[in-house]
Amino acid sequence: MHHIRAMSETQTDTYPFSLDVQPVGESGAMFQWSIRKHGKLHQRSDRKHPTESKARTHGEAEIERLIRDRGR
Repeated sequence: MHHIRAMSETQTDTYPFSLDVQPVGESGAMFQWSIRKHGKLHQRSDRKHPTESKARTHGEAEIERLIRDRGR
């Protein structure tokens, strides 16, 4: 049986990290992510992504890496 998580539960799973995805540049056609730890800027993407979805996917993968590495 699969359990589907609500967005608020997903945020709890990544505590203390949160992800923000925002358009960048004059046209807003590119997107960048930033990761906050306890509300303070922790890390920002070093490249711009062509879609919000791709930026979100890369940011989520980075949070997963941060959480995984924290357990070492």
